Amino acid sequence: MAATQAVTTTMSVTNTVKEIGGGNFLSANSPAKPARQLSDPNHNCLQELKEALLPKMIDKDQNVTSDRKTENSNVTINGKKLENGTTDVNKCNISLNQYKAKNFDELLMEEDFLLRIFYYFSVPERSMLTLVCKQWRTFLNQPSFWKGVTPILHKRDLYEDTPDGNKEFTSLSTFELREFESVCLVSVSDMDICEFIDHCPKTKRTLKAISLRRSTVTDAGLEVMLEQLGAVSSLELSGCNDFTEAGLWASLQPRLVSLSISDCINVADESVAAIAQRLPNLQELNFQAYHVTDGVLGCLVALRGGSLTSLRLKSCWELTNQAVVNLVHCLPQLTTLSLSGCSKITDEGVEMIAANMAKLTSLDLSWCPRVTDAALEYIACDLSKLEELTLDRCVRITDTGVGFLATLGRLRSLYLRWCSQVQDFGLQNLLEVHSLRVLSVAGCPLLTTAGLSRLAQVKQLEELELTNCPGASEELMLYLKKSLPNCTIIH
Repeated sequence: MAATQAVTTTMSVTNTVKEIGGGNFLSANSPAKPARQLSDPNHNCLQELKEALLPKMIDKDQNVTSDRKTENSNVTINGKKLENGTTDVNKCNISLNQYKAKNFDELLMEEDFLLRIFYYFSVPERSMLTLVCKQWRTFLNQPSFWKGVTPILHKRDLYEDTPDGNKEFTSLSTFELREFESVCLVSVSDMDICEFIDHCPKTKRTLKAISLRRSTVTDAGLEVMLEQLGAVSSLELSGCNDFTEAGLWASLQPRLVSLSISDCINVADESVAAIAQRLPNLQELNFQAYHVTDGVLGCLVALRGGSLTSLRLKSCWELTNQAVVNLVHCLPQLTTLSLSGCSKITDEGVEMIAANMAKLTSLDLSWCPRVTDAALEYIACDLSKLEELTLDRCVRITDTGVGFLATLGRLRSLYLRWCSQVQDFGLQNLLEVHSLRVLSVAGCPLLTTAGLSRLAQVKQLEELELTNCPGASEELMLYLKKSLPNCTIIH
C-alpha cells in the first residue's frame, strides 16, 4: 500500500446517474454548477473548453510540448506546431492525414481526437464534459471511459420528487450506458436494492462487484440480491447490522472470489464457518469482527491449498497466538496477511508466521503493541520474499529492530507510523535497503532534522511520508524535494 491510502476511484451519483440530456440539470446537491441547456443556440461551449484542452495536452502528453510558458507560446502536437490562439488547422501545420478537421471547432468534434484527449481528464472532469453537447455526452458514455470507476449511490439520490409530492425512482439510463463493473450503495434497504436491480436490468450481466455500506439489508434482501446479480464475484458489507449469520449461510454464493465484512454487529464465529464452507473459490477475505475467537479459525482448513491468498483480519481483539497456530496450519499458501489491531498477538505468534508462511509478500502488524524487535528479527530471517511491511503503532519497536529489516532484499514499502521509539540510527540502517520505494515515518517524535536529511541518499524513493514529524522543518522539505525530484513527499 502507499503511504497515503490508495482507494478505488469514486464519483458522486449526481455526476454519474442523473439524466443530463435535453434541458436537464445536475441535482442541486452537486458541487458542480448547473449545466446550461444544450438547446441554447447562443452559447458556444466549445470555445469555452478550448483553453482547457491544450493545457491538458501540454501537461500530460509527452508528445505535446510548449516552447515558452507565455501568452504567445507555441504548442506542438505530435511534432506539429500550433500557435497559441490559432484556430485554423492548416495554419497550425497539423497534418490533415491525422485529422480531418479544418478548424479547431471541427477538431473538437472529431472522434479520433476526442478519444485521445478525453483520457487526460479525471473522472469528475469527464462527468462535466458530458454537459458540453450531445455528441460529447454520447461519446463519453462509452464504457471504456469508466473502467475501474466505482460510483457511489446514496439512497437519497435514487429517488426524485414528483409534482404530487410522492417519490419515484430516478432514471439510471446513463449508469447503464457506462456499464460500470462495480457500485457502492449507501444507506439502502431491501426494497431500494430491488428497485435498483429492476431499473438497471443490465447490471445482472455487467456488475461484478457490489458494496453495501451503512445499509439495512436483511437476510432475505442479501439472498435475493446475490441471486439476481449473477455476475457479482466481489462483495463488501460494511456497517450493515440487519443481516444475521444464518443469512450468510443462506446467501453466500460459491462464485464469490472476494469478500469484505466490517462493522457488522451480528458477525462472529459462525460467519467464519459459513465463509469457509460456502466459498471454495475465495481468493481474498477482509474480515473485521470484535468477537471472533481462536478456535473458529480452524474452520479455514477447508480452504487449505485452495485459491485464498489474501487474508486481512482487522481489530479481532480476542485472537491470540493460538489463532496464529490455526492460521499457519490452514493457510500456508497466503501471500498477504494482516493482523492489524489484533492486540493480543505477541512475538511468538510472529515467529510462527515467519517460520510457516514463506510465501508472504505483504504483512501488516499495525496496532499490535506486544510486538517487539524480536519479531522483526524473525521476519528478517525467514520472510525473504516480503515486499511490504506495516508496523504502525508498534510502540515497542526500536532502532535495533529496524536494523534487522535492512537485510530484506525485496522490501519495497515500509510503514513505521507513530513508532515512538524509532530514532535517527534506525533510519541510518534503512539507507542500505536498495529496493525501498515507499517509506512512512509519520508521527515518529524522536526523529531529528539531521536524521531525516539522510533520507536524501535513498535516491530510489518514490514516496516519503513525514506527517507530524517534529524534525520535518520547512528547510528540510525544500532540501528533500531538491534531492529526491522523483519522490512524492507527504508532509
